[in-house]
Amino acid sequence: MKFSQSVVALVAAAGLSTASPVVKRQEYSVTDVDILNYALTLEHLEDKFYREGLANYTQEQFAAAGFDETFYNNLKEVSVDEQTHVKFLTDALTAAGAKPVAECTYAFGTTDPKSFIALSSVLEGVGVSAYIGAAADIMSKTYLTAAASILAVEARHTSYIRAALGQSPFPSPFDTPLSINEVYTLAAQFIVSCPSDNPPLPVKAFPILSLGTEGTIKSGDTITLNTPNYILRPEDASAPVYAAFITVTGPIIVDASPVEGGFTTVVPKGVNGQTYVVLTGCKDAVNDDSVAAGPAIIEITN
Repeated sequence: MKFSQSVVALVAAAGLSTASPVVKRQEYSVTDVDILNYALTLEHLEDKFYREGLANYTQEQFAAAGFDETFYNNLKEVSVDEQTHVKFLTDALTAAGAKPVAECTYAFGTTDPKSFIALSSVLEGVGVSAYIGAAADIMSKTYLTAAASILAVEARHTSYIRAALGQSPFPSPFDTPLSINEVYTLAAQFIVSCPSDNPPLPVKAFPILSLGTEGTIKSGDTITLNTPNYILRPEDASAPVYAAFITVTGPIIVDASPVEGGFTTVVPKGVNGQTYVVLTGCKDAVNDDSVAAGPAIIEITN
């Protein structure tokens, strides 16, 4: 299904930034170097996030927020892990004769240790989904093994932080894969600017989709998905729009109803924990050609 092209201009006006020059994927074959630089883009973001947060908030502030000395020290270990991932990927790209992407400028929007840890949990979960989603595109067995090793550590991070927040450390028997473009859409929301000479990445950011419902959410609840600064309309005004909840076994697709500022939909059964939903005009499958907006991140507690 085609959506109104006015969306494109409105999304551009909303200020989405890119970590590197963008190459249209349909005109470009994704290589292992591309995937390594994509992974490095995410690791730079996480590395800067932890370094900045640990510089901004003291151990005493973490303690006052309910996070003890052990947690604080482990958080420093998480930061070291992310720095190590950056160095590993940078060295791997250099050894392959490729130019590694450099760190960007970011705006994370945290204001205290609690908001910092809440965002940490989200970013770690996205990192896990990014590595799972990219695995099928990695050709080199050496790189695939290395990516799997990083994935395992990121999964430990997210489980540990979720537990500290009082959430289930393992809410689902399967983690969710996200496509490169879906992950980039989420990452781009924190990127302010990047070096102009960063090598190009074959990525695009979809229009932003955000959760407009507060409080605990479970299957069967009606939620609002916001389309900030733009209106999403099918070119055929009578055509339906669907909310697709992404899972490893395929999307769970449900109806979405337009409301002022976005859409409402009902959370289906079969999803739990950190969950991703996109808007689409296709009720049979979800891919980069059919995603109209998103993903939005929803924490579901069943």
